[in-house]
Amino acid sequence: MYIYKAAVIGAGTMGAQIAQAVSYSGLPVILKDVKPDSIERGLATVRKIYQGRVDKGKMTAHEMEQKMALVSGAVDYSGFGDVDLVIEAVFEDLSVKRRVFAELEAACPENAILATNSSSLSISAIAAGRKRPEKVVGIHFFNPAHVMKLVEVIPGLATSSETVDDAVTFAESLRKIPVRVQECAGFLVNRLLMPYLNEAAVALQEIGTPETAVDEAKRVDAALVALGLPMGPFALTDMIGLDVAAKVADVLYDSFGPRMQPAAILGAMVKAGRLGTKSGAGFFTYDDRPDASLPRLIAEVQKQTGIRGTACSPHRVLLPLVNEAVICLQEGVATASDIDIAMMAGTGFPQDKGGPLHYADHLGLDVVLGELERLARELGPRFWPAPMLKRMVAAGFLGTKVKRGFFTY
Repeated sequence: MYIYKAAVIGAGTMGAQIAQAVSYSGLPVILKDVKPDSIERGLATVRKIYQGRVDKGKMTAHEMEQKMALVSGAVDYSGFGDVDLVIEAVFEDLSVKRRVFAELEAACPENAILATNSSSLSISAIAAGRKRPEKVVGIHFFNPAHVMKLVEVIPGLATSSETVDDAVTFAESLRKIPVRVQECAGFLVNRLLMPYLNEAAVALQEIGTPETAVDEAKRVDAALVALGLPMGPFALTDMIGLDVAAKVADVLYDSFGPRMQPAAILGAMVKAGRLGTKSGAGFFTYDDRPDASLPRLIAEVQKQTGIRGTACSPHRVLLPLVNEAVICLQEGVATASDIDIAMMAGTGFPQDKGGPLHYADHLGLDVVLGELERLARELGPRFWPAPMLKRMVAAGFLGTKVKRGFFTY
């Protein structure tokens, strides 16, 4: 199916960034919201992105106006009679999204693909009750959508293979890297990233001296940056937003149970209004105000949990991500290659390490297994190794040193 015209529902930052990416590929796109001032802000965001390219000499002002001419705003569905693909990017609320999809089904042609940019909600649940659930699919962009190359394509239970293929082709036409992901909580990247961020938070809440929490967070961040990651887990959580991280952690816990138990400090920080860079304070502070509340919050959490003084290391933080990658592989959520590509393109996992599964091969799967077993004994069953990892070690698939592991060498 060729896409001649697209639409984006929701003119917030993400919706506007997606509309820019669509128009940059040469497709006309409608940016719809409920209020005219929301549309104006969305169009201003699209123009600002293009103006940035002009300022950097990557396009001329004339070319910018040509691209802007492809983007139109709307507060109703009057122009949706000939759209081929719609991407919904409204608030992460299932009832709101279901209402939007019911409206889209009535306004769009029968063959139109109806996609959601949801980062956590079930595609199958969004499609439930629709007359054409085979046309509903997840096309999950990463923030900022006009910059990040990765796009997760997620079919629901009723999504047709034709719709998935068309969604992949559409993402490629935007010069993105589409990765097919089987539906699960957090999809692929968030499901792998959150155990890493969460374990860093758990380690910090269990620090021996809460007064040194900021210095410890800086030390852990620096250690992960030294491994090649673009930023450490605490700086990244601050950038994502503690409220967003806590919500994703809750979604994963609800689906996968105890191994995804959210760190208590996340909820405590959200309750205290420490939401990260957007509020001026998270694990770190982003203004000149004196601040001693993080140690106090950690001390309060330690009173509740009774756990204090556990050691933190890069392996403690990073191996939960690797272990979850193995679990996703054994569940068929994605292929080994796509898991590594998604983590490099979606999170900046070091390219010289080739993604979490190549990294495990390089460390040695027997070494990874031994470390996870040690951490499970010392810190709890959330580190319990994936059955597939144990099976591979027993079979002698130890990684690069024997030239076969998750990949062959």
